[in-house]
This record gives sequence, C-alpha cells and structure tokens, in this order.
Amino acid sequence: MLCSYVNQTPFLEVVRIANIKDWYFEKVVFPKQRILFHCDFKAVLEVYSSEFSAALLVDQINCELLRVETTEECFDPLA
Repeated sequence: MLCSYVNQTPFLEVVRIANIKDWYFEKVVFPKQRILFHCDFKAVLEVYSSEFSAALLVDQINCELLRVETTEECFDPLA
C-alpha cells in the first residue's frame, strides 16, 4: 500500500519499519518534509526524534493510518 508521512516537528527524524519479516525500511526525514513509501498492511512505522542528544523512539504508527490512494491526495489541502 502507498503511505505518506510528514515530519511536523522542527527536529530531524528517522523513521523505520522493522516488524515485517525479511524486509527493512529506514529513512531520514527533515523538518516539514513529506515522504511517500510502499509497505505491507501489517507494517508499523517507528519514529525516532533527534530532539535530544540521542535518537529516541517517540511514536509508533500503524501504516494503515498513513495510507493514501494517490500521490495527489498527499498534496490536497482539503484532504
């Protein structure tokens, strides 16, 4: 499925998916940056923040909540 995530913080974030067997995803996301990615329906996005001196896990999001149907949907201000 196609998913979208936006770093809405002023801090650098690292997002990753590690709960899917034989598959791994990790990406640096800059402040206010949007990323698009494909993943399995059971995937969980882990969000690590650099707000503190070390990267700390600050959130875990079920990727179904980040699902989008089209890339246009990501940039529609009314969506």
